[in-house]
Amino acid sequence: MKPYLLITFLFIPAFLLAQASEMLVTYQTDTISSYYPDDSTRNNPYMKDMCVLDVYYPVGKKDFPNRGIAVVGVGYRLAPNVKAINCIKDAAAATAWVFNHIEDYGGNKNLIFVSGMSAGGYLTYMIGLDKSYLASHTIDANHIAGLIPFSGHAITHFTVRKEMGIPGHQPIIDQMAPLYHVRPDASPLLIITGDRNLEMLGRYEENAYMMRMMKVAGHKNVKLYELDGNDHGQMLYPAFPLLLREVEALTAASNNKK
Repeated sequence: MKPYLLITFLFIPAFLLAQASEMLVTYQTDTISSYYPDDSTRNNPYMKDMCVLDVYYPVGKKDFPNRGIAVVGVGYRLAPNVKAINCIKDAAAATAWVFNHIEDYGGNKNLIFVSGMSAGGYLTYMIGLDKSYLASHTIDANHIAGLIPFSGHAITHFTVRKEMGIPGHQPIIDQMAPLYHVRPDASPLLIITGDRNLEMLGRYEENAYMMRMMKVAGHKNVKLYELDGNDHGQMLYPAFPLLLREVEALTAASNNKK
């Protein structure tokens, strides 16, 4: 498939994580030719090529409650071939597919985490905070176990602003901005960025504002990590252990409530 999550993060919206039961298990990869529930991709070659996903999962395990992860790598359409809103719709459709099918692979739909890098971080924010995208698939965004954006735009994405004729150095916050959808009842949120002095544009500062406004709104589980010494591309690598630690912590908290 192209692009693939673990190879090209700049062009991937999200990966969906479900806990696996052991570290040393046999894994299998299945490729799903379309994550849309109808035949909408049949007569659209570009959509058919891009709207696919890979499921990397442990064989013969159920519920994925402890160590290890299953990963769903998601492809989606890219600008300028489509408007940015269609990228968000693709991310939502892929997430809904996981909610509807992860149990077929032995997973637990109560332990689905959404993450992504850069544009993927923006899409993670949008489908997790603006509930309308997943609601169109009859999925409550609050059922996501955790949102973990890496260096995503919290303001309106510069691709959206370009579509509107607004230059990249002019920030705005409208309905296409994650910050517009700040709310206290959203899923747990771990925000990770690179060094504020090395990040592209004002990426650290807008995410810091997101963290602050979520707290002001009354959200009880939001954190921001700044990875000193790492620029926009470099921050990906030290961010992974933080992601895994967050997944483990939220999974343990979920299990303790049972």
